[in-house]
Parts: sequence; C-alpha cells; structure tokens
Amino acid sequence: MPIEVQPSPSATPNPGAPSVIVIVVSEYNDNITGKLCKAAVQTLLDNGIKDEDIHVVKVPGAWELTFATQLVIKKPSCRGVITLGAVIKGETTHDQHLNRAVSMGLMQLSLEHHKPVALGLLTVNSLEQAIQRSGGNVGNKGEEAASALLACLKLANTIQW
Repeated sequence: MPIEVQPSPSATPNPGAPSVIVIVVSEYNDNITGKLCKAAVQTLLDNGIKDEDIHVVKVPGAWELTFATQLVIKKPSCRGVITLGAVIKGETTHDQHLNRAVSMGLMQLSLEHHKPVALGLLTVNSLEQAIQRSGGNVGNKGEEAASALLACLKLANTIQW
C-alpha cells in the first residue's frame, strides 16, 4: 500500500520551490549498492514520488556518504536523504570504525537540519550477507530505507501543532 506523502507549506522553506528526495549511494561494492539504489528508487516511484523529484548522487565509498549528505541536506528543496552503501568486514576492525563514524555523522546531520536521513548502509560480515540484503532472502535494505524515509516524511507532515 503506497504511503501518501505530500509536502506541507511549513515543511518547505519556499513552498514554490521544487521538492526532492536525494539518494546518496556509494559506488564501492557497486554490485550490491546498485541493487540497493534500484530498489530505493522503485519504492519511491511506487509511492507516488515523481522521477524528476528523485536525485541520485554517487560517491566513491561509504566514508563519503556523510560529506555528500551534508552538501545536499542543506538545500531548501531537499526533503530528505536516503544513504546507501555496503561495508563488508575484512581482516581488521576498519569496518567497525567506518560504520560507527558514518552512522553517527548521518544521524547528526538529520538532527541539525530537521530532515530525515535514512540509513541504508549494510554492515555485514561477508559478501554473501550483502547479497542476501540487497535483494536476496533477507529482502532489500534499499527498499527498507526508502520506506523508512517516506514514513518519516509522513510523520513530519502530520505533526504541525
């Protein structure tokens, strides 16, 4: 069932300005992140978001998700951001530091700018786990992130006291 999301005049600083949803996607592990992005876009389209209102921004890796989100979230036309990436555990603890820093940075941006940032960052132990979370038997986390963003936008539109 589609989630109805209509921008309210108070949700956009300039009511006449275009209103977009931005997907920031890592190109690293693009065999995984490409599937996440495709599912996120389809979920938005299925819920009534127009193709021209969906902007996809590609970054080299998960680390850059925060920087790109910082750039786009401050734009008045940006209603929210979906971030997509895949960090697969290696032989060191690099993945833990990366995942924690990116997650915390994205949450901080959401809070500072009063706009939702959906976290579609896979933090997995193996390529097999990433495959299962990008359209395999565990679903698609890109679709889930897009649905979460739409739910937050709907919530924001209903709280107007």
